[in-house]
Amino acid sequence: MTKRVVLVTGAARGLGEAVTRRFHHAGYNVALADIAVDAAQRLALELSSDAASAFAVKLDVTKKADFEAARDALLDRWGAIDVLVNNAGASKVVPAMDITADQFDEVMDVNLRSVLFGCQVFGQHFATQGAGRIVNIASLAGQNGGSATGAHYAAAKGGAITLTKTFARDLAAHGVTVNAISPGPLDLAVVHESVPAQKLHEVIAGIPVGRLGSASYIADVAVLLASTDAYFANGACWDINGGLFMR
Repeated sequence: MTKRVVLVTGAARGLGEAVTRRFHHAGYNVALADIAVDAAQRLALELSSDAASAFAVKLDVTKKADFEAARDALLDRWGAIDVLVNNAGASKVVPAMDITADQFDEVMDVNLRSVLFGCQVFGQHFATQGAGRIVNIASLAGQNGGSATGAHYAAAKGGAITLTKTFARDLAAHGVTVNAISPGPLDLAVVHESVPAQKLHEVIAGIPVGRLGSASYIADVAVLLASTDAYFANGACWDINGGLFMR
């Protein structure tokens, strides 16, 4: 059987790296899209030394043309695209009253504009071919206000959930599903590096299950939603937060 093909944005580190590794382990050809293309290339070579099943592509998620170029690169290399994981994200914690216009625009561009462009470019391709899966990585911050991550980040992730529902409705008749995964705090190096130890202890104490989430499990859910069997999962926000937010 022909291998299925996935493109993961922000693939070089953190949750994106975990998602990329899991898809590759599941037998996918993976395109590692990241503005840090050197780091993405190192991971691609680790996964596939001959680049047969993994390659890196430079992608600035704030630019629609970069998504179009990445789409074309995948088609040139493997002749197919089956899955997009919109994972790229960034934020700098700033009190809501102190967020500047430039800071707001930067965070919205990386976390929300990217979802719009990815869904537009890949959604159109998937609709034309009559099948496809889009998985958008949202955040608990988009549901509870995200005081620990910044109001601009929370607003962007809330918007990503809304875009997920919009594109899910628009693309469903064409064999395309669009879902979001909304993780709570995860056990990632970037979390331990950016959150003071005492603050992190307080965060963990507030999680009903008493521990941080697993990036590998988020990756497992992404692979599940990308499967051909997941046709009835559409427009959903998959909450994985240890009980911090329940609907």
